[in-house]
Amino acid sequence: MRIALHTKVREDHIDDYEAAHREVPKELTDAIRAAGATSWTIWRSSTDLFHVLECDDYARLLAELESLPVNIAWQARMAELLDVVHDYSGDGAAAGLPVVWEL
Repeated sequence: MRIALHTKVREDHIDDYEAAHREVPKELTDAIRAAGATSWTIWRSSTDLFHVLECDDYARLLAELESLPVNIAWQARMAELLDVVHDYSGDGAAAGLPVVWEL
């Protein structure tokens, strides 16, 4: 399945956000893949961040990552940098952007 998400970086933390993503811990990327993700791309327009991820089951991915220490640490770091964060709760699986049009 393909999921699109929208988050928002704090204007004064854009450089920190981009720097953090140049050094995503291997343990975290391994966990994301093990949870069923095959790709995850983030685009930035000013402070708006648009994510597209492909995975087997988004709700399962969130459930598997939610309590992992490496993800908890990463989300705490992201919370310092973001105005709108990625929702890893049980409700987060419904937070994807709706498809308006596809070619």
